[in-house]
Amino acid sequence: MSWDGVLGRVSFINCDPVFHTIPDSWQVLSAPPSWLTGHLLRRDCITAPIPTADYASNVGELSLIRDIGIVGRESVGSVLLFGNRPIETMRDIALPSDSSTSNMLMRWILMQRGLDPKYVKMGPDMDSMLDECDGALIIGDRAIAAAIHNPELVRMDLGREWAEITGLPMVFGVFAARNDSDDHSISRARKLMLGNYNIFLEQEEVRNVVISNASKKVSLSVERVGEYYANEVSNLLSPESIKGLRVFLEEVCDIDSNPHWFDHN
Repeated sequence: MSWDGVLGRVSFINCDPVFHTIPDSWQVLSAPPSWLTGHLLRRDCITAPIPTADYASNVGELSLIRDIGIVGRESVGSVLLFGNRPIETMRDIALPSDSSTSNMLMRWILMQRGLDPKYVKMGPDMDSMLDECDGALIIGDRAIAAAIHNPELVRMDLGREWAEITGLPMVFGVFAARNDSDDHSISRARKLMLGNYNIFLEQEEVRNVVISNASKKVSLSVERVGEYYANEVSNLLSPESIKGLRVFLEEVCDIDSNPHWFDHN
């Protein structure tokens, strides 16, 4: 199958509502967030949800797909700082190797507080991270599970902190494609993914199946996964989300705050 028939997707459950039904004419490439950026640039897939910070780093080669993203509401629940001590006394913080957006956001938030701990890149295992550092930033499904099992270690929800500082949602991931992609293929991919998400929102039977499957995948309760989808993460880029995206690009990534969008037929 050629690269324009392949959809990249994040391996976390935050993308399950977008990819719950994919016809045989498409292939899905599942990978951690930062890996997808490389796949996209190498033409392994035609589009993928990549870290917003990676889009900023490759803004000359990539454009964004309208209306769809990975958006944290006021509290995202899956981008969390854990630690055995208060944030103000953390001497070092372990950052995961699989998400550039969360890492940059962590540094920016603490800079707003006048804090400058040492940052250490590590594999995303909370126990190992906290063995070596005072704090550990965990994202995705691992963060949701770790918060359930170790609620006393949660020190910050980065989505909530961003919302408190800016008053806007945090766009952790954007659906991007290479500038030289075929417009028709991009439009087909967008229609499929956006359609899947709207079906998830509108049809209770489909939503229950997606929640049940996600629950089994990450060994979390149906109630916790349902709460995550209902209150913490969204796959729609609303006007407020786009404002948040622009603030992140300008304030955190230090680039032009007006992203380049594909013009969809």
